[in-house]
Amino acid sequence: MASDGLRERKKRETRLALSHATIRLSIERGWGNVSVEDIAAAANVSERTFRNYFTSKAEAVVATHVERGHRTAEAFRQRPAGEPLWDAIVNAIVAQFEPEMQRRDDRYSAGLQKLLTEPAIQHEIFRAHALAQDELAAAIADRSGTDVRDTYPQVVAAVVSAGLGSTMGRWTRDPTQSLPAMLRETFELIRAGLPEPR
Repeated sequence: MASDGLRERKKRETRLALSHATIRLSIERGWGNVSVEDIAAAANVSERTFRNYFTSKAEAVVATHVERGHRTAEAFRQRPAGEPLWDAIVNAIVAQFEPEMQRRDDRYSAGLQKLLTEPAIQHEIFRAHALAQDELAAAIADRSGTDVRDTYPQVVAAVVSAGLGSTMGRWTRDPTQSLPAMLRETFELIRAGLPEPR
């Protein structure tokens, strides 16, 4: 039903608003100086609403990553049927980052880099990676006509996850570089079979 779709979209929008508020306030004030009350006020919702969506601030921070995983899998499913698999994967991934890169400045990137070193957030990132990998494996299985439990979709999704994680790690250490360009470079190396550097 249309009402169900609208309700789900509003829930996703609320999750993202809370996530963005958590990230912004944590970068501005420091991780330990932000309370759930602060986040709820910044997102114009109640503390109860925050706790309906998240069990912790760390989970709220990583919600943007979880949502990006959802969007990547959805974008991959919508790529043209005749597009080569790796082209479809790379285009779906890069499309999730290009709009964000236009909104960020060096100060934000440096603050985000520091924020992501928090142990609680690291734990949530690990969980989010696993969820995104499972979703992508299911989409790859559908596109390739395999079972999601087969080796092929599982390995491809794991390789994509490793490539994305490695690139994000490099980018957070040097956010002056173009993340979309770095992603394309990473996946070109993977597609080429990771040849030894000359």
